[in-house]
Amino acid sequence: MTPITLSIAERFGNAFIQEQRYMQYINGFLNTLKITGGALILGIIIGVLVVAVRTSFDKNKESMKLRGGLGYYLLALLNGICKIYLTVIRGIPVVVQLMIMYFVIFSFSSNGVLVGILAFGINSGAYVAEIFRAGIMSIDEGQFEAGRSIGFNYVQTMRYIIIPQMFKAVLPALLNEFIALLKETSVAGYVGVIELTKAGNIIGGRIFDYFIPLGIVAVIYLATVMLLTWLVGKLERRLKKSER
Repeated sequence: MTPITLSIAERFGNAFIQEQRYMQYINGFLNTLKITGGALILGIIIGVLVVAVRTSFDKNKESMKLRGGLGYYLLALLNGICKIYLTVIRGIPVVVQLMIMYFVIFSFSSNGVLVGILAFGINSGAYVAEIFRAGIMSIDEGQFEAGRSIGFNYVQTMRYIIIPQMFKAVLPALLNEFIALLKETSVAGYVGVIELTKAGNIIGGRIFDYFIPLGIVAVIYLATVMLLTWLVGKLERRLKKSER
């Protein structure tokens, strides 16, 4: 009996319940969460380091140039490296970066999840850095002057005055990056990782029916994104209340 002659309930049972296929969706979704969570943490760390170098150079280059010394040239070198990183990472599709990481740089490793975390984390770091940088640059210059007027140095001004305001401003953009990262992990199947999309694709191939398996995958992604949007919405409302 071909899949198309079966009822929707029978096709669903075949794609989800028989042979405990629901476990493949669960395991695939867990791999998706592992890659997304690990990549997000790595991306934020890289983003913070990159934006720290770039904003420090942009805000202090004139005064450091006047003073001279090794510090200025070291910061200028790091700033140049960060610019190259941003240009290269944002200019190459993430699936190509993933394949280079797995088949070239880490060809000795068969741990696709770890390689996926590294590849997606490095990719996400470039976008997170620009999100943070845009947030910092949007803060009025008077806030920096206010920090200096009460005796704060640059680091203290960033920590106590600029960063809290920046976080509130970039939260929606950071959510969009997290959602994009979650969906981008669907290409991890190119390197043999059985994440959620790959699990649905494998099940569809086994039962010769892709409609129900990929429909289940789509619903799981949609529900996850809606949950994340709701949680961040609550966080935004709480942050607004704290301003009053």
